[in-house]
Amino acid sequence: MNSFFDRTRARVSSGRRSFSRSVEPSTMTKPYYSYQYLRGAFAGLLVLLLPVFFPSGFTPLGHASPSVFSEWNAPKPRHLPLLKGALQRQTSNVQQFDLWSPLADQGWKPCVESIKPPALPTKSQGYIQVFLDGGLNQQRMGICDAVAVAKILNATLVIPHLEVNSVWKDSSTFTEIFDVDHFIEVLKDEISIIKELPDEYSWSTREYYATAIRATRIKTAPVHASANWYPENVLPVLQSYGIAAIAPFSHRLAFDNLPMDIQRLRCKVNFQALSFVPHIRALGDALISRLRYPQNRSAKLGSEFLQQTTGEKYKEGAGKFVVLHLRFDKDMAAHSACDFGGGKAEKLSLAKYRQVIWQGRVLNSQFTDEELRNQGRCPLTPEEIGLLLAALGFDNSTRLYLASHKVYGGEARIAALRMLFPLMEDKKSLASSEERAKIQGKASLLAAVDYYVSMQSDIFISASPGNMHNALVGHRTYENLKTIKPNMALLGQLFLNKSMGWSEFQHAVLEGHKNRQGRIRVRKEKQSIYTYPAPDCFLGALQWGNQHKGQLCSQGDSVCGEGEDEEDDTDVSNLLMVLVSIVKK
Repeated sequence: MNSFFDRTRARVSSGRRSFSRSVEPSTMTKPYYSYQYLRGAFAGLLVLLLPVFFPSGFTPLGHASPSVFSEWNAPKPRHLPLLKGALQRQTSNVQQFDLWSPLADQGWKPCVESIKPPALPTKSQGYIQVFLDGGLNQQRMGICDAVAVAKILNATLVIPHLEVNSVWKDSSTFTEIFDVDHFIEVLKDEISIIKELPDEYSWSTREYYATAIRATRIKTAPVHASANWYPENVLPVLQSYGIAAIAPFSHRLAFDNLPMDIQRLRCKVNFQALSFVPHIRALGDALISRLRYPQNRSAKLGSEFLQQTTGEKYKEGAGKFVVLHLRFDKDMAAHSACDFGGGKAEKLSLAKYRQVIWQGRVLNSQFTDEELRNQGRCPLTPEEIGLLLAALGFDNSTRLYLASHKVYGGEARIAALRMLFPLMEDKKSLASSEERAKIQGKASLLAAVDYYVSMQSDIFISASPGNMHNALVGHRTYENLKTIKPNMALLGQLFLNKSMGWSEFQHAVLEGHKNRQGRIRVRKEKQSIYTYPAPDCFLGALQWGNQHKGQLCSQGDSVCGEGEDEEDDTDVSNLLMVLVSIVKK
């Protein structure tokens, strides 16, 4: 053992002598190099430990990720030739005028009033409770259905209970999101609504139904149940116990074969009764004002300037802006099973994420990435949606509001989009932390602000289908507002063609989106009334039905969206969660 240490000391001593021959001896040399070595080691250690001590700063890289470093290396632009062409693009005044012009009158007049004068039943059959899964917009649709079911049953509706979503983890209640007094007032002639159950039914809570099988809980409502299902299965419970709690309830009412009064009522709830609470509207108005009047973005929330600029007389001189709903979070990326350019590490990370979050219920795709893109089943990346916007004619002076939760890959992922649109804004850039305090960390309230701003924008576009996309497409259709629906199949095929130049790409995009900028599409059978409100929510719906012999829409009709790529009206991941909840409960 001693000889080992002797040999080691000899080698170290030899090394020191060799080093001293190449460097002039100095009394400062040893401390200096020792200090440099320690400083480098400390810096390296700090880099490794940063995600451990400050995990919140790394969430864009690993939101709910099994591995912090699995997405550390941001992918380079995947469509560099197109990106170079887009950065050098020029648009004419005529093109800009056509792009920003509002939609012309399409001959449809919104109508949500009943054919017969609304009247409350002389006696309520009992109380209806519903428990709604999903995010804000899935819950919004569930609220509309809950009102319709209460009407069908002549029952009193208890303000719906919003479940805590397993992904967004937001516990916000109905009254924290929507103006409950406005909700009750608008519907007072349609159904009876109460904020809380009477004391005699105070036992009927979410916790009560979670502990055991209860006679008053309805858990067998099928997805898209017919109107007849509720009188046959829920009414007997109401008559026996005076109350019925339906859970789960999301997507539990059909879109077809319902009385026109019930369809109109769903429209009334969606487009008139559901209004956000005042502080969400106030923050939304502030963001809108700062987008339209960037020179006055320092005006404080609630100031006289902001109150003035939201008035009608100021709209003429206001700047225009487009809202981009960038649905590119990690859940969407993982669920799609598409390749987003992050290499083997990213593929392994997303596969692991699918296993951890969905525990084998979402399998790796049996299709190749090329097949998925040809089918239009891959969400557009920030780079790709930027190229689409540029090809449609939006130039680098466009004021773009980014409506999104967490972008998979963080700021690095949206770098190409920001290059194309340097005036891009979001809630964080437009509002101070004090102004955002009431909504910070609450996914539903953040989504509510984005929804409100989106409804006031000149143009809205979404990067991929989902509940937010569907809800806003339907609402903006009802208001006849310009809304661009990306042709996902066409874009998937274009982005696979690596030899295509910018001019050819732009021409193909313009041709493929001529009829996808707000033209009203009549709902087909089984499609959602919340995405396609025509003809149900418009005047003349009965005449339309008579002309088409009871069918909603025929494939040969020009307003039926012939040639459009079919889109699932329900966010796949959210519907999966609904089905999973049935198994669990």
